[in-house]
Amino acid sequence: MSSSLRVAVVGLGYVGLPLAVTLARHFPTLGLDISTARIAELQRGHDRTDEVAPATLRASTLKLSADPAAIAGFDLYIVTVPTPVDAANEPDLRPVLSACRTVGEAIRPGAVVVFESTVYPGVTEDICGPELERVSGLKCGVDFFLGYSPERINPGDREHTVDTITKVVAGQTAEVTRMLAAVYGKVTRGGVFEAASIRVAEAAKVIENAQRDINIAFINEVTMIFQNLGISIHDVLEASATKWNFLNFKPGLVGGHCIGVDPFYLARCAIDHGHHPEIVLAGRRINDGMGRWIADRISAKLADNARILVLGLTFKENVPDLRNSKVVDVIRALREAGHRVDVHDPLADPAEAAHEYGETLMPSLDGAGGYDCVVGAVPHAPYAAFTAEAFAALLAPGGLVADIKGMWRGVALPPGLRGWQL
Repeated sequence: MSSSLRVAVVGLGYVGLPLAVTLARHFPTLGLDISTARIAELQRGHDRTDEVAPATLRASTLKLSADPAAIAGFDLYIVTVPTPVDAANEPDLRPVLSACRTVGEAIRPGAVVVFESTVYPGVTEDICGPELERVSGLKCGVDFFLGYSPERINPGDREHTVDTITKVVAGQTAEVTRMLAAVYGKVTRGGVFEAASIRVAEAAKVIENAQRDINIAFINEVTMIFQNLGISIHDVLEASATKWNFLNFKPGLVGGHCIGVDPFYLARCAIDHGHHPEIVLAGRRINDGMGRWIADRISAKLADNARILVLGLTFKENVPDLRNSKVVDVIRALREAGHRVDVHDPLADPAEAAHEYGETLMPSLDGAGGYDCVVGAVPHAPYAAFTAEAFAALLAPGGLVADIKGMWRGVALPPGLRGWQL
């Protein structure tokens, strides 16, 4: 490996872009994305995911293109495209296979193709490899080689960034593994772990998110139990967290493109190999039903045809990412119960909200008021800073403050207003 190694990153979302920018500090790097709009905004120095600062993006030597021909003849290809599920919660490998076709048309003998997209064990070698062979006419393991290095980026996390986390790598051969360890070793100061095989690396990634999903499902289930007892889960967690080995997961809506999706990849793999994954799927059922359960609790405290303001639509706090947001489940269930619902989110893109969910976002909260209920769905910093005066302005007398995330537990509500939390 040398500094002249030419790297192509395929897919410039919240994973691919930070990786490409970091790689470009050490190697000639080109970032490819099929969206011409995405490339245009990046060339202007703007990243809508907010993962790369404008100054960093403008100063980067990273080259950008939406033309697949631009990646022909590179040495290392890193695929970072999404791996969603379909309407039946089955793995949707179409983005990965499309990327394989793009790379297959570009690779030359000696190239290495690495996948960072989350998949179940076997996808890289049994599905991606043959597709690359078919398109390129080259022999996998002879003319080109495969690798896997699972992405571990957490949207909005400024501490565990691509240049600080430990990277897991695995190659089709020991030589490829060593090469990937050297490349990623340049990228991160968090160290590199060489997995025993590509399948092991794939499995390690898919259980990381499944583990979080299951732990959150447990907390969500005990939240339901304690609600029936008139106990707040947040009070319980404060007490439990004083034990040194307590796992302090929080309740709520489990969305996004990872935790709410990846367990279905593990489940599909398990079923295909003769095992029914009871715990994995039970966790998914609990978490996928949490939005409706929350909406039912809120609706039970309101009169018919209530006016409700939902604050936050993105899948987590302080990020603009709307993918697989479960706040939508709360909104739809409240409307099905006969309530009128307005939605505000200062970080979400209005056009994306309309396209993905059919939601028209309020442009601002200026002049808003008279609501029967305010739902704190996503603890964006501006919402977390709400004072009693903010609630007095937004709510009608007798109005309800429904705090899903416990962000207003320290706020004393004005007289006449009611509070509810998980």
